[in-house]
Amino acid sequence: MSKTTFFFGQSVFGQLISLIDSSIVSNASKACNADRYVKKFKTKDHLISMLFCAFAKCSSLREVSGAMLGLSGKTKHFQLDHIPKKSTLGDANQRRDAEVFGIIYNKLLLKHGHIFSDSRIKDVIDKQIEIFDSTTISLFKDILKCVGRKPKDGKRKGGVKVHTVINVDEAVPKMVWFTNSATNDHVLLSKLKMDSNTIYVFDKGYNDYKAFKKFSDNETGFVTRIKDNAVYESVFENEIEEHIHSGVLQDEIIELTVKESATTSKLKLRKIRFYDRVLKREFEFLTNLFEMRSDLVAAIYKLRWQIELLFKQIKQNFPLKYFLGDNENAIKIQIYCTLIANLLMTVIQKKLKRNWAFSNLVSFCKIHLFNYIHLLSFLENPEKDWQKTFDRVRQPSLFEGAYF
Repeated sequence: MSKTTFFFGQSVFGQLISLIDSSIVSNASKACNADRYVKKFKTKDHLISMLFCAFAKCSSLREVSGAMLGLSGKTKHFQLDHIPKKSTLGDANQRRDAEVFGIIYNKLLLKHGHIFSDSRIKDVIDKQIEIFDSTTISLFKDILKCVGRKPKDGKRKGGVKVHTVINVDEAVPKMVWFTNSATNDHVLLSKLKMDSNTIYVFDKGYNDYKAFKKFSDNETGFVTRIKDNAVYESVFENEIEEHIHSGVLQDEIIELTVKESATTSKLKLRKIRFYDRVLKREFEFLTNLFEMRSDLVAAIYKLRWQIELLFKQIKQNFPLKYFLGDNENAIKIQIYCTLIANLLMTVIQKKLKRNWAFSNLVSFCKIHLFNYIHLLSFLENPEKDWQKTFDRVRQPSLFEGAYF
C-alpha cells in the first residue's frame, strides 16, 4: 500500500498551533501575572485547550475535557503539557485574567499583519481607512446586563457587546472592546485615536456631533450616514462635475449646531445624496472630507459592509452560541480565543494560492484536526494525492484489451 504524498510528522492542529510563538504566550503571561501560583495548567495549556474548543466546535466544558483526554500520547505535537479536567478548565476560565488572551491576540496580529495587508485601497485613497461597529452576542443567563423591557415571563437574556475596529485592507479585527449589551455604542468613539492619515467609517448609529467636531479639530476624516431627523442649515451647494458618477444627486455644505457643556458652536460638514442603482435606494452621507470626489465618498462608505461580513464569518464558523462559563471573564476568554482561531485560519487562507472559501477551510480543518497531513500542501492540490492512488490501483475492465 503506497504512502500519501502529503503525510506529515505534525497533526493539522499542531500546524495551526505552531503559528503561535511560545515567546508571545510567555511574555503575555508575565505581563499579566497569569501563571502566578499556578503549578500545572499554565497559560499556554489554557490557550491550546480553548483553541481546541473553537476548532472542534465543542459546546461544553465536559466535551472539551473528554475529547482532549482521548488524545493522551499525541499532545507533544501541539505543545500541550497538561490535559485539563472539566473543573480545572472551569476554574481557569474564571480566575485567569482574560486580558492575557487579548495581548496574545494583538501580538499575533502584529506578527502576521503583513500577510493580511492589501495596500490597493490605501494606494488610491492615500490614507488608512478604518471601519468600526459593534455586534451583540446574546446569553441565556443574566451575566451581563441586557437591554430592553422586561418580558412577560420575567426571563431576560443578557448579552455581551463586542466593539470592533478593522483596517479596510485586513480581514481580522484590529482592536476589540467588551461591554454589556445595554452600553451605548458611543463609548467606542472616546477610544479611537485621532490621526490625520486615517478615515473612519461607521453607520448612523454612532451619530454624535461632539465626536464629529473632535474629528474635524484633529484633522481626522470620517464618513457616515446622516440621521433622518437631523437638524441642519444648508450653506452652499457644490456643482456636480460631468466626470462624477451619475449616482451622485446632490453635494452640499451644511452647518450643524454642536451643544457642549456650557456653550454651543457651529460645525460645517459635507452632505452627499447618492442613489444606489443596485439596491435601488437613496442614501445621504455625512463627511468632513471636503476635497474628495463625491462619488468616492459614497464608495468609501460602501466598504463598511466588510465589518458586517467579518461578524457573520466569526459567528457562523466558531461556537459562540454556547458559553463555557457563567461569569464575564470566562465569556471574554472564549471570545478572545475565538478571535485567535479566526486569525489563524485567515493566515492559512491568505497563504494559499488556491481560492478556498473560509467556511470550507474551517470545516476541512475540523474533520482533519488530528490527521497527519501537510495542511498547506494538501489544500493547494487536494485532488493530486487521490488521483495518484486511483491511477496506481486501477484495474482493467472485464472487456479491456479483449478481441472478438
